[in-house]
Amino acid sequence: MATIIVQPGGARAGKQRVDLTAIAHNRLMVLLILFMAITMVVILRLAWVGVFAQGADGGDSASGLIPARADIVDRNGVPLARTMDAYSIAVRPSRLIGEPAEVARKLHEIFPDESAATFYKKLTGKGWAYLRRRALPEEVAAVNALGEIGIEFPREKERLYPQRSLAAHVLGFAPNAEGVGGMGVEAAFNDRLIDPALRAQPFAISIDSRVQGALESELYAQMVAQNAKGAGGVILDANTGEVIAMASIPVFDPNKLQNYAGKSCSESPLCNQIVQARYELGSTFKPLSIGAAMDRGVITSMAKRYDATAPLAVAGFRIKDDHALGRWINVPEILVHSSNIGTARIADEMGAASMQQLFRNLQFDERAPIELKERAKSLWPYNWGRITTMTVSYGHGIAVTPLHLASAYAALVNGGIWRPATLRKLHANEVPEGHRVFSAATSARMRQLLRMIVAAGTGRSADAKGFRVGGKTGSAEKPEEGRYNKSSLVTTFASAFPMDNPRYVVLTMMDEPKGNAQTFGLRTAAWTAAPVVKRVIERTGPMLGVLPDERRDVDISDLMPLLGQEKEKH
Repeated sequence: MATIIVQPGGARAGKQRVDLTAIAHNRLMVLLILFMAITMVVILRLAWVGVFAQGADGGDSASGLIPARADIVDRNGVPLARTMDAYSIAVRPSRLIGEPAEVARKLHEIFPDESAATFYKKLTGKGWAYLRRRALPEEVAAVNALGEIGIEFPREKERLYPQRSLAAHVLGFAPNAEGVGGMGVEAAFNDRLIDPALRAQPFAISIDSRVQGALESELYAQMVAQNAKGAGGVILDANTGEVIAMASIPVFDPNKLQNYAGKSCSESPLCNQIVQARYELGSTFKPLSIGAAMDRGVITSMAKRYDATAPLAVAGFRIKDDHALGRWINVPEILVHSSNIGTARIADEMGAASMQQLFRNLQFDERAPIELKERAKSLWPYNWGRITTMTVSYGHGIAVTPLHLASAYAALVNGGIWRPATLRKLHANEVPEGHRVFSAATSARMRQLLRMIVAAGTGRSADAKGFRVGGKTGSAEKPEEGRYNKSSLVTTFASAFPMDNPRYVVLTMMDEPKGNAQTFGLRTAAWTAAPVVKRVIERTGPMLGVLPDERRDVDISDLMPLLGQEKEKH
């Protein structure tokens, strides 16, 4: 029988191996737990930095998660302003190894828009200086290839405007990503754009970049054709007050700002003529005055007639018509033939108190109704005597911005409700309630009359077929040294479409048009401002969901018989 001998040392060795395995397992578990804990701390820290932390420089974007300033996009999400890491090119003159004149020459070859002399001055200066801001990658590569150790390439947060000059007056500019906006949306909504809780989300404004482009191109083309000093235009949603497009010509590129300090609004491209420039807008005021007269019971019938047989003499002044009919005329004729005499007589019946109340209801006594900080206040008459009451009724003696007028026309055609213009993209529940200025019945009648002006009056050149355009021309001489300069006109056409259910107000203006062969040398609004409205509506109507339909129109059959009646003795 075999004998099994058990050695005590083997048992101990096995036990030791088991203990070592357990210890190793426990250590691995502890290391794994520590690794998971460290990973969670890092993740939580990154999340906290990305959402809440704000660096001392106001730009907590070191993590790359949040921009220093929110992007601005149009109502369809098209980027209009962005904050990006951009290249700059700078020089430390003391470290240059090459001949400054030769380096300047080579820099000029890379950047032909900057003179070699300008570069040379920087290269030989006493301190660090920028050679180029917002340089393109290929430009950086070309400069780097020069091999100059004195030239540096810092990365900086830059505010870029990818659409260049498009909607420049609306957007304005921000000198740098972390700074305060200089004008436009960048200044008006600065708090929203730099708010740490909001700036991760783009800020959508009311502008439609497609419509904006069409408006700018048509205004520019007409300004050149008319050799005008400037031009402007605005498209409003008639029912919400949203600005769909706003243009002022000449324009500027917010990516390449120049020093326009000391220049007046009429001389500086930075001036937004729609909200900063104030004009006497002439006959475009007539529909407003006549609408108010309807609501106040002064006009009780479209057939009511007014004496326009001769100029109206009041307080040493003579009110006359440019195209005098020399007879008594009714209300539709006053608008279709743009009679100053007829409108003045209606205003005289209304009285100063009613005229002032109309203009206050339309906020003509306040700054332009929009968020922009650079908006101007109107020039309100000091004395509302009888002659002032008459002249303001047809747009003389009071100066407002084109935006004042556009908002007033929205109230005139949308059922009578005035709302402030806005550059915010509004949701349905955000549309302001506004306040009533005209009755719904008066607004309906004014839609007929405005359509009649385009169908049979001074606005015929704005008649975009199928879009049922209605509007009113205005040609006003500029005041100069206490008198009116007959050779200096501001021409305006204020309109809306489609007039059977108005959705958009379109206003265009020309500053000092000269006339040309196509207009037979004529400079009035019918020849200069109204045609722009036609072309703009034809281009943008389908973009805005309004398709031409020549089978539909506003019913003006009850008004047409009132036009062109035979002269009667009274």
